Amino acid sequence: MTIKNQTLTAVRLAAVARLFAVLSEPSRLALLQALHGGPLTVNELVEICGLKQANVSKQLTILHDHHLVRRERDGTFIRYEIADPMVFSLCNLVCGKIKKDAECVAAEFQPEI
Repeated sequence: MTIKNQTLTAVRLAAVARLFAVLSEPSRLALLQALHGGPLTVNELVEICGLKQANVSKQLTILHDHHLVRRERDGTFIRYEIADPMVFSLCNLVCGKIKKDAECVAAEFQPEI
């Protein structure tokens, strides 16, 4: 892997791998997707995502620790929001790759005319 024609060091490769590991958990992706519409509380995220409160809190902590979400106190509630919208660009790239791969597989099964 390279950044602007520079080979990544082992330390940088490990950092990239950690970010991909954070994004490899479906419940974290569901939380990010829910937050795409704007800031939400834990209770709102529980309702939207259909996850248990303890799991939502755990996953939000991981996302926060990796600077993907930020939190702000709003009275007695804490609202979470996207800290770095770059995550949606990355998700769009991955979805594009998945779609392209699916189209290639589907093309293999098209009847010959």
